[in-house]
This record gives sequence, structure tokens and C-alpha cells, in this order.
Amino acid sequence: MLLTIDVGNTNTVLGIFDDQKILHSWRVKTDPRDTADELWIKYRSLVEDFEVSGISLCSTVPAVLRELRTMLTRHYAQTPSTILEPGIKTGVPLLVDNPKEIGSDRIANTLAAHEMFGENGPVIVVDFGTSTNFDVVSAKGEFLGGALAPGIEISVEALAARAGTGGWLGKAD
Repeated sequence: MLLTIDVGNTNTVLGIFDDQKILHSWRVKTDPRDTADELWIKYRSLVEDFEVSGISLCSTVPAVLRELRTMLTRHYAQTPSTILEPGIKTGVPLLVDNPKEIGSDRIANTLAAHEMFGENGPVIVVDFGTSTNFDVVSAKGEFLGGALAPGIEISVEALAARAGTGGWLGKAD
């Protein structure tokens, strides 16, 4: 079974797949201070009932990626794994001025959208995370660009902070 790990700035989502069917998923908070050992204890307790035969990892948090590499080396050395990171060839053409600015999460979303919708595109992918990403994928599976906006949680916090101080929302007289 394939263990997938998607590390975002706020949350990490893990999933167990049997072929194309997701059997279980979990959402845990991302803490860039976690060590490889802490990650192993946390993740092992979630996946211990499944026989992991492959791992796919995507991370937008460099500190966590470093620790996950260590965890994989120590505890999954014999398990085939793929880490989606800068420099990995995915087959996704990045048709933007600076491809290095495109996070691995956005590349994974592009690849998934093209896999799901194929040449029925183009497709706009909306990803709700710490930021809300709007990404455009061509019918050929090319990443054409996108826009980032504050995520829902950040927006709610900002709204509450402004409303609570009588800021731009103010109070009705």
C-alpha cells in the first residue's frame, strides 16, 4: 500500500492508498520543530495497521522535509519512495517566468488535475490551505500560472482582529 504524505505550512495530510482507492487519511498539525524521531512516533501510530510498500512525499516546509528524509532513511530504508521537490522530473511543464517559485504542492496539484481531467481541460485548481492557491492547468498538463491569496484561517483571524478593535469593520451606530 502507498503511504502519501503532503506537508503544508499548517497541516500535514497522510493517506493510505490501495492502488487508486484511498483507504484512510489523517490530518495532523505541521510543526517545523518536530524531529525525525517525533515524526516517526506520530506517523507510525497512524499507519501501523497497514503494510506500507511505497511512499510518496511532498513538502512545502524545508525543515520538515529534512527531518522526513532522516525518518525515511532510518525506518523505511527498504521501502521505495518518491519525494516531490525541486529538481525532480515530473513531466509537468512549468510555463512561468521563474519555475523555481512554484512549490511542489502546486506541481502535484497540476499533475493530479491533468491525470483526472486529461485533455478535457484546461482546468483551474483551487487548493485551500494556509494560502488559497488558484492555478491554471492547460489541456496538455502544463502549469500556466496562478495566484495566491490568504487562506481561510488567516482571513478569519485578520477579520476577527480588525473587527475586535473597531477597525475597518467598525460598529453600527
